[in-house]
Amino acid sequence: MTSTATIPDLTLMERFRRVRAASERLAAPLEPEDCVVQSMPDASPTKWHLAHTSWFFETLVLKPTHPAYRPLNPAYNFLFNSYYNTIGKQFLRPHRGLVTRPTLADTLEYRRHVDRYMTELFERSEALGVDVPETVVTVGLHHEQQHQELIVTDLKHLLSCNPLFPVYREGSGAGAEPRREGQAPSAMAWVDGPEGVVDVGHAGEGFAFDHETPRHRVFLHPYRLATRLVTCGEYRAFMADGGYARPELWLSDGWNTVRQEGWEAPLYWMTRDGEWWMFTLSGLRRVDDAEPVCHVSFYEADAYARWAGARLPSEAEWETVAVRRPIEGNFVDEEHFHPRPLSAEPDDGPHQLFGDVWEWTTSAYAAYPGYRQPEGALGEYNAKFMSNQYVLRGGSCATPVSHIRATYRNFFPPTARWQFAGIRLATDGD
Repeated sequence: MTSTATIPDLTLMERFRRVRAASERLAAPLEPEDCVVQSMPDASPTKWHLAHTSWFFETLVLKPTHPAYRPLNPAYNFLFNSYYNTIGKQFLRPHRGLVTRPTLADTLEYRRHVDRYMTELFERSEALGVDVPETVVTVGLHHEQQHQELIVTDLKHLLSCNPLFPVYREGSGAGAEPRREGQAPSAMAWVDGPEGVVDVGHAGEGFAFDHETPRHRVFLHPYRLATRLVTCGEYRAFMADGGYARPELWLSDGWNTVRQEGWEAPLYWMTRDGEWWMFTLSGLRRVDDAEPVCHVSFYEADAYARWAGARLPSEAEWETVAVRRPIEGNFVDEEHFHPRPLSAEPDDGPHQLFGDVWEWTTSAYAAYPGYRQPEGALGEYNAKFMSNQYVLRGGSCATPVSHIRATYRNFFPPTARWQFAGIRLATDGD
């Protein structure tokens, strides 16, 4: 799947309709019961994601812009506000799974209500005597694409808690054809990255979140980036060598987490009859050694890199290599919902920089030099989370292809494992 930058530009209304339809398409195979339950505090029910993304357009676009807009239910402003303190109080995140009302049907009607007024705003803005706030709408579309990814990852965690290991979408994507295990990739190779003073960060045309700016200079010492991702087979070798039982491989907090949580393998892995299996959105399957390993935390990625005699790249190292590669790969648009083995190596790489799995970096999530937090509610979008998080790059099999770019900065705490996060190694250059 290639970035939609290669297709003709869509109007803002067309982009709005496509993004909104994509969210409902992800929810379509689910029963109402699937959409209500919350499996852990870090995850949210599908129903909440569908409602919150509608709340965004209602609160930040329609209420301040559309003169005739009337909320469907004023209580939704409290229920579906995520963390915007400048707008008002929020219902506690860990308790979202307790909100059985409004029902899923009510939530879908809420979406239709918001969409009707948004369509009227697009089509009749001149007659209404208002301007469509294109910048805020565009942020809202990318915000909804982030929640599309969360629908997939949160749902996977939820279904994994069911001892029946239910299939999310049978007969499409990963389940459309009999699955064949991938061929073992070639030995790990390395590509030299740019060194010296380089420019990083977003610049030029196209959308980017505020924390991807401003473009600025960094100095890179000689380094090399692995031409492919670490595979499940390679990670199993780390496990077999006592990787989870060797404190010298781990950061102190990582080692404490391993012992407290009882980690022995990536999330969703389990043993059956002496073999490793994993839960996927197409059901339970044996671990394929050729696939990129995923659902590992920063601590696990860092420990593996140390065991392998390497390290994780910084986000600047990753970006200066990735910006030279096309944005193509295994994204959610393909409805595979799982990382794929490297199928071909037509050049020296690096391969799979985009899609399949998010790639942990050593970079703490912090402001770029010269960054200024936007005013108002949108200023809470990214800046308030610049603490105790690490940056990931590249997108995953749950990311929409039109949402990703080489400068995109995802961020999660170092213990997070329910996202499709994997490992690309780096080393110091000669």
